[in-house]
Amino acid sequence: MTTKPFIVGITGGSASGKTSFLKGVLNAFTDDQICLISQDNYYRSRADIPVDDQGVHNFDLPETIDHHLYAQHIEKLGEGQVITQIEYTFNNPAVVPRLLEFKPAPIIIVEGIFVFYFRELADQMDLKIFIDAKNSIKLERRVKRDAEERGYDLDDVMYRWKYHVKPTYRQFIKPYRAEADIVIPNNQHYQKGLDVVISFLKTKV
Repeated sequence: MTTKPFIVGITGGSASGKTSFLKGVLNAFTDDQICLISQDNYYRSRADIPVDDQGVHNFDLPETIDHHLYAQHIEKLGEGQVITQIEYTFNNPAVVPRLLEFKPAPIIIVEGIFVFYFRELADQMDLKIFIDAKNSIKLERRVKRDAEERGYDLDDVMYRWKYHVKPTYRQFIKPYRAEADIVIPNNQHYQKGLDVVISFLKTKV
C-alpha cells in the first residue's frame, strides 16, 4: 500500500448498535479494502481492571483499555504493517481466544466506546461517526447481548448498567458526540445513514 489509509472512528454508548452498523459497513467492502480494529481487543488483564466499592470489576472505564498499544497498532497499520493481537473474550470460559491478524487496507475502522476520548486515537481519525440511541433501547440490547455473549445474568447486567455504564456514558462518551462528523440515530433503524457512509467510503478505495 503506497497511500495513507482513510481512518474512520466509530463510537457510541454501550449497546447503541455499533456492531450491527459495522457489519453493514464491512459487508459493503472486500477484505482487502477495509480493516476493522476494535477497542474490545485491547482490554487490560482482569487483574488490572478496577473494582468498585462493592468489589465488582468495572470494565466501563477508560483505564481498562491499553490505549497506548491500540494507538500504536493503528499507526503501524497506517504505515503498511500487519498487526497481531490476542482476542479478548470478556472472561467467557466458553470462548477460546484467537490470534487476530489485522492487515493494512485503504480504509481502517477504529471502533469502541472510548475511541474519541483518547486523543492519541482520535487525532488519527479522518472521519468520526457517533451512533446514538435512547437509553431504554440500549438497555434492552445490553441485557440480550450480555446474557448471550458474556454469560452475565440479569442482576449483573442491571447493576453494571446503573453504576458503570450510565455514569461512563455521561462522562466519557456523550461529551464527544459534538466532535463527530456524522451522528447516526439508531433507535429503530440506521439504513439511510449507513447508505450515506458506505457511498462516501466507496470514494476512498
